[in-house]
Amino acid sequence: MNKVVKVLMVDDHPLIVEGYKNILQELSSTEYKIIFETANDLKEAYKKVKQSVISEILFDLIFLDINLPEYTEKNLSSGEDLAVYVRKTSPSSKIVFLTMHNENYRLYNLVKNINPEGLLVKSDVGSKDLTNAFQNVISDKIYYSTTVLKLLQKQVTNDFALDQFDRQILYQLSLGIQTKKLPQVIPLSLPAIEKRKRNLKDVFGLDKEGDLILLRRAKQLGFL
Repeated sequence: MNKVVKVLMVDDHPLIVEGYKNILQELSSTEYKIIFETANDLKEAYKKVKQSVISEILFDLIFLDINLPEYTEKNLSSGEDLAVYVRKTSPSSKIVFLTMHNENYRLYNLVKNINPEGLLVKSDVGSKDLTNAFQNVISDKIYYSTTVLKLLQKQVTNDFALDQFDRQILYQLSLGIQTKKLPQVIPLSLPAIEKRKRNLKDVFGLDKEGDLILLRRAKQLGFL
C-alpha cells in the first residue's frame, strides 16, 4: 500500500509549483500517494498551515521559497518567518527550502534559525535533486544540495544569526519607517532596536554607515 504524504508547496511562481508537482507525481504513482496543496504568497500559506493545525491533519512536508509576497498582518516578510511559525505550531512537519540565494551567510542563517530537513539552491534543482530531497526527508534524513554543502563549508566569520526581530527591523526600514517609530510596529523598546541595528552593522562589516548602506548590504546577502 502506498504511503500517504500531505505536501504544501509555497512559491510565488505558479509555473515552478506545477513543475515541482509534475516531478513528484511520478513518485506518487509508484511509491507514495501524495496529496498536494499549493500557495503563492505568505498569507495563503499561513492560512493553510493554520487550518491544518486546527483540523489536526498536518502537512508532512512543506516546500518553501524564501522570497515571497509578505503578509504584513502577521509580520511575515519571508519564507523564513513562515518556517518559524511552522516550527512552533506544526513541529512534525518537515521543511525543505528551495531558494535562489547562494550566499553562504544567508544559507548559514537558515540552518542556524530553522535547521530545515532540506535545503536546495534552485539553480541546482533538477528532477533527480527534487526526488532525492523528497525521499530522504520523508525517510527522516537530511538532504542539502551539493552547492549548499560547499557553501556551508566556507568559514563564517561571525557566529551570529539574524532572528525574526532582526529581519523585521530590516524589513520595516526598507519600507521607509524611521527608527524612532519602529517600536510602534515591532514589540521592542527603542534602545533594544538601536542595539540590534548596531549589531547588524557589525555583522555585515559596516562601520558608521547609515540605514541605506545597511539595507543595501542586507539585500546583497539575501535578507531583503
